[in-house]
Amino acid sequence: MAATAGAAAEIVREIAAVGAADLAAAPEPLRADCLRLARKVSLLTHLVAEVAEAAGEDGAAGPEAAAWVADLLRALQAARRFVALGRVLALHTGAADQDVNDKNIAVQFKYVTWQLQAALTNLPHSCFQISDEVQEEVDLVRGQLKREMEKKGALDLNIFSKIHDILAHHVDNVGSQSEEPHSQPETLSLENLRSDHLELQHVALLISEISGISKSDIKKITSELIEGLENARVDDSAKPTNGDSKTSDEAKDSPDSVKKPDTVAMPEDFRCPISLELMRDPVIVSTGQTYERAFIQRWIDGGNRTCPKTQQKLQNLTLTPNYVLRSLILQWCEEKGIEPPTRSKYEGSSVEVGEDRLAIEALVRNLSCSSLDERKSAAAEIRSLAKKSTDNRMLLAESGAIPALVKLLSSKDPKTQEHAVTSLLNLSIYDQNKELIVVGGAIVPIIQVLRTGSMEARENAAAAIFSLSLIDDNKIMIGSTPGAIEALVELLKSGSSRGRKDAATALFNLCIYQANKVRAVRAGILSPLVQMLQDSSSAGATDEALTILSVLVSHHECKTAIAKAHTIPFLIDLLRSSQARNKENAAAILLALCKKDAQNLACIGRLGAQIPLTELSKTGSDRAKRKATSLLEHLSKLQVL
Repeated sequence: MAATAGAAAEIVREIAAVGAADLAAAPEPLRADCLRLARKVSLLTHLVAEVAEAAGEDGAAGPEAAAWVADLLRALQAARRFVALGRVLALHTGAADQDVNDKNIAVQFKYVTWQLQAALTNLPHSCFQISDEVQEEVDLVRGQLKREMEKKGALDLNIFSKIHDILAHHVDNVGSQSEEPHSQPETLSLENLRSDHLELQHVALLISEISGISKSDIKKITSELIEGLENARVDDSAKPTNGDSKTSDEAKDSPDSVKKPDTVAMPEDFRCPISLELMRDPVIVSTGQTYERAFIQRWIDGGNRTCPKTQQKLQNLTLTPNYVLRSLILQWCEEKGIEPPTRSKYEGSSVEVGEDRLAIEALVRNLSCSSLDERKSAAAEIRSLAKKSTDNRMLLAESGAIPALVKLLSSKDPKTQEHAVTSLLNLSIYDQNKELIVVGGAIVPIIQVLRTGSMEARENAAAAIFSLSLIDDNKIMIGSTPGAIEALVELLKSGSSRGRKDAATALFNLCIYQANKVRAVRAGILSPLVQMLQDSSSAGATDEALTILSVLVSHHECKTAIAKAHTIPFLIDLLRSSQARNKENAAAILLALCKKDAQNLACIGRLGAQIPLTELSKTGSDRAKRKATSLLEHLSKLQVL
């Protein structure tokens, strides 16, 4: 297993070294896909290093660990082949070939993305000692890969899974992987294929090639794949009986065969948990549950901040389209002869939407009129409209509200400025508007409002930065903008209760990105965080401070600064008297501070951490027990020395 882990680490280093210059001749969208994939794989550097270290220490690791490392290696090999396409497909013979290439590449990119995500999802934590900071990076990459799959449109992921299993079995038994980048797929002549098999054949062929199967084996593999996929896709609905010999095609053409969803057993996952109806536009909320967009949006617009199904608090109000489920619903409707779901009667008629559009366009025009009172009034009304519904957020963006609001951020009238920044905050709830707001040049003026605006405007500016930073690329852009993190730290120090909370949330999200951790420490974030740890009157402040520290401590420079800020005594106090969650986080931070640092370890020993750690190792959560036990083991070794 050590050799396999070492090979995986080598591939990650190779892919991470790929830059824009290496792919300068590649056509779009292949070039962009290769660069995004390379960036994501580069974030796995620390993971493969820890896995390789564990494999080297324990050569007798179990079969589960060895199987996972082999699966990860296959996924990384496929990623390397895909990135190599950026070089070999730089030249094309014509526009028609370009269209074919784009479609083929989209399938292969989605499979490579799916394969990597599946490997990271199946990471056997019990087999490897993965650190918390590396686990955060793994979770980040896995989320990015999931979003990439959704952006590329729908393909049946069950097909991917079946293909993956068959190819893995073939590679294990034959070992015929080739590292050479492939050319355009050759068409196989399989006479017994029906037309509905041809697409499966083509997809299987593309995936076989990106998986490194030699051309001499592809025909055999493809036949096996199609047979397996056909078995997996057998319709389990009731077969005709009593001598009914009508074919499926004849039944499909019959007018009587078009069914309503109520007459067919509908998979429960296809129903919206709120309306109990077949979903037309399924979206995922932060708890992972899926709902029909119109119904969950109405729930949120009504002021609710919990998941209707689980009653968990919604960490954010982002609604992520569930493209895979929507594709499965449409496929199921087609197979069952059911009309696909159409626009819900609750979503408003086209006449109403048209009237709203005219009113909104008039409001947007008023944002740029000469009268300050009219600009202020329009901004206030847009602020209210953008808060109410997704439809309004979409219409406002389509009507050009975003660039007009960005201009108003520089208004000398405090109330107009407040309305403008809050309108942008409300518009950013709709994911597609986030990009428009950033492209519209809003970051710098939002930061200016954060520095000099009224307290309410500063609060909402911080909330807007948090909302925009939910997109990973924006974390980098915002963090590198001069004064951004400094302004958030200042609000964390001296803002209102709500302002400090908004600043803490924004800083936590920005500090998920490594470079922003150092920026935050250099901007003075540790001083208010230590103050928050001492604030016994507010359990929320302590929780927020610990959450941010748990992210910062994964960076070496930040770890040193945290220790120098005299946080260790306060963390030990929290072990003695705090809430269970805070004890858990305090133990995790202490463990990170003491790893490979005898001075910090001796410090917690002198301050009497053994007793609360021993208690936590017996009564805490599973995670708290692990952290406390590990710290006690380190302390025991130190005393022996």
